[in-house]
Amino acid sequence: MDVCGVTSQIMELKTSTPYVTRHEEIKTGFKNINDYSKYLQEKYPEMNTGTKNMYGVPVTVTVSSAFLEKCNKDPQKAAFLEENLAVTNECVKRSVAFTKNMPGSPVMTFMTIEYDSNGEITMTSACTNDPDGKIARENAKRKADEARAAHSKNEKRRLKKKKEKEAEEKQRLEKLQNRTLEMQEYIGMGTDLRAITENIFGSNGKTSFDLKA
Repeated sequence: MDVCGVTSQIMELKTSTPYVTRHEEIKTGFKNINDYSKYLQEKYPEMNTGTKNMYGVPVTVTVSSAFLEKCNKDPQKAAFLEENLAVTNECVKRSVAFTKNMPGSPVMTFMTIEYDSNGEITMTSACTNDPDGKIARENAKRKADEARAAHSKNEKRRLKKKKEKEAEEKQRLEKLQNRTLEMQEYIGMGTDLRAITENIFGSNGKTSFDLKA
């Protein structure tokens, strides 16, 4: 059938079940990619429409404009694209079920399915066994406690070293003072020895002289 340039063919497509095929009407030849995308989105609502929640998992399916352009011109490529888009739901379902049966029963947090300009498909997903963040919070608390303990230990070690250094500095100053006192020189000049003596040492009662001529 050919309507406004759009052609339609019944083609045999693979399914998510091995060795089982199905027949599907494949349309191509739309006047522009927007019209072709709208046609595909009516059949596969998750395609190029942002993130959809599928089986509790945020799923994003994107098909590059370059590949859509090729599919719109080539029924074989269009059949390949629809063959894969049609099993998206089943593939997500199986992936989620498989994840739940893994050790620790992790939870899938997201999935992206991308078709590049040549139709190469890249599926990316992530899983966690800590969906509510409890383990992460406990690990964060443990690390914080360890960090505080290490900081306290380092602080005690620093204070101890500081006190030791202060004691060493005090001892050094005392030794310096003693050594300075031992080396102190007293010099006086004049014609009166008593006057010279009193000038150097003072006459405050600590030193007494009784000098006679």
